[in-house]
Amino acid sequence: MTLLKGCRAIVTGGGHPAGIGQATARLFVDQGAEVVVFDRAFPIGTLGPGQTARVLDVSDAAACRLAVDEAARTLGGIDIVVNNAGIVAPTRIPDMTAEDFARMLEVNVVGTFNVTQAALPHLKQSRSGPAIVNLGSIAAQRGGGLLGGSHYAASKGGVISFTKATARECGPFGIRANAVAPGIIDTGMTEGKYDDDRRRAISETIPLGRFGTAEDVARVILFLASPLAGYLTGTVIDVNGGYHIH
Repeated sequence: MTLLKGCRAIVTGGGHPAGIGQATARLFVDQGAEVVVFDRAFPIGTLGPGQTARVLDVSDAAACRLAVDEAARTLGGIDIVVNNAGIVAPTRIPDMTAEDFARMLEVNVVGTFNVTQAALPHLKQSRSGPAIVNLGSIAAQRGGGLLGGSHYAASKGGVISFTKATARECGPFGIRANAVAPGIIDTGMTEGKYDDDRRRAISETIPLGRFGTAEDVARVILFLASPLAGYLTGTVIDVNGGYHIH
């Protein structure tokens, strides 16, 4: 089955070969989509077949408008937006500066807004069930995490709320908006952060007994972007192996 046959997608934060964005882009191509991938840098060998790379800082609103419009010209339109670009830091409140907090929001929340706003005119023209999928985090649900401080939790909470508001506002145009909230996932962000003993200890607290993979998250993003989720909007799907159960 090719769930995204003929679809045109943009994926932000897809420049790391071990990241969720790149895993999503690869899976989208496998399912028949054409994909433009955005990131601030692309290491050699990152992109797979069927992907086009564009350098972009999502916190720059003007650059987002130009890049998204260019992607629409390249693809002939846009049907799917995956807002995956983001940053994380474990800084504690006493050690955090106002600039640290603002930068986290600028990339994670404002960046998601910038790309969404730039893409909306193109999504409104889509005839392929237009969809937006945003990346939240377990940190927004449990008040921070192993790698993310309070500013990270706040930013991902903002992404989740923005997703719900987008779903309500854009539903009349046929545009769906949903979010994924990953738990502890093996990606470029977590690479080298835990020694073997720490990994084992953390894994023992996860009902499924392991860290997630970028592909675990990408498959849920694919579902939300595809016609299989055609009557889902404003939802948040947890991908955490049971680490946080509501």
